[in-house]
Amino acid sequence: MHLPLQIWSAFVTLLATIGPVETAAVFASLTSGIHRAHRISLAVRATLVAGGLLLAFALAGNLFLVLLHVSLPAFQIAGGLLLFLQALTLTFSKAGLSSISEGEQREAERPGDIAVFPLAFPIIAGPGALSAIVLLMGRTEGLANGAIVIALLALCLGLTFAAMLGADRLVERLGKTGSDVVGRISGVLLAALAVQFVLDGLRVTLTSA
Repeated sequence: MHLPLQIWSAFVTLLATIGPVETAAVFASLTSGIHRAHRISLAVRATLVAGGLLLAFALAGNLFLVLLHVSLPAFQIAGGLLLFLQALTLTFSKAGLSSISEGEQREAERPGDIAVFPLAFPIIAGPGALSAIVLLMGRTEGLANGAIVIALLALCLGLTFAAMLGADRLVERLGKTGSDVVGRISGVLLAALAVQFVLDGLRVTLTSA
């Protein structure tokens, strides 16, 4: 990993796929009318569960690819395409890969614990974020660089937790227009990073052919 450019690239990729602002908007909707202490508890548990899931993919994702006989370049291409699809949904302000359907929304609004579903998965640790962390760990070299990616993941999860705690104020201040602007900027950046993942996978494939 070439510092500091690759650190910035990894941070933007994780931030765009986890989406603290988008998570805060969903959190505010699902927890409307719930006592603040319970909302804090939900935010804590959702962040911990999502963090555990993302960490598991970060540490064991590449081993899992080996067991499936899937090469890293192949996953880079597939993962890059997946991230590009999420970038398109963010850019055009549509429900993304880490969003929930109307049916899932109704199910989440029923009485019960929403920390695991839908907050931890698929809102925070959605397909895009899970693919991103495997891709980022796959192109790191050495324990130090891997630790940097894990630290960036922790930072993004911390920002997401903070966004959930201040969800009402954040949504009120940004409004629909502000949220769309943040999403579209994230989408453009993520699209460029997704294409880079695809190009990296193609380069390795063509070089080894």
